[in-house]
Amino acid sequence: MAEALILDSEALNAIANWSERGALAGRSRAILAFALQRRARVRVPAPVLAEVCRGPKFDAAVNRALNARGIVVDELTESIARSAGAMLARAKLSSVHAIDAFVVATAAEYSSAVIATGDVSDFTALVAPFKHLRLFEI
Repeated sequence: MAEALILDSEALNAIANWSERGALAGRSRAILAFALQRRARVRVPAPVLAEVCRGPKFDAAVNRALNARGIVVDELTESIARSAGAMLARAKLSSVHAIDAFVVATAAEYSSAVIATGDVSDFTALVAPFKHLRLFEI
């Protein structure tokens, strides 16, 4: 599989609402540009949309980002959901971290992936077993 950049909700929100997000937006846009330049796949796991989509008024910016920047939404499959559950069990985390686990399980599908996130600490235990995954704090 190819190299990928996986965006969590904070990264997607920073790209979508760049004028309101300051330095977070700058770092998010920089890693997005770098990934696109390298022709990496840029993905948003579908469950992330539950954290950023809050109705038409708020969704417009997210929709523009998804449509204009080569970002693709990866569907939540049974395999990814089961992998996420196993990750939560291994890391001894509750389902409060389910969306983070979906992000990591999606990233694990690629041979090499970087997860762009606003909170690396949420992902550290989940990513630890995967040597082909890296975290990038926006």
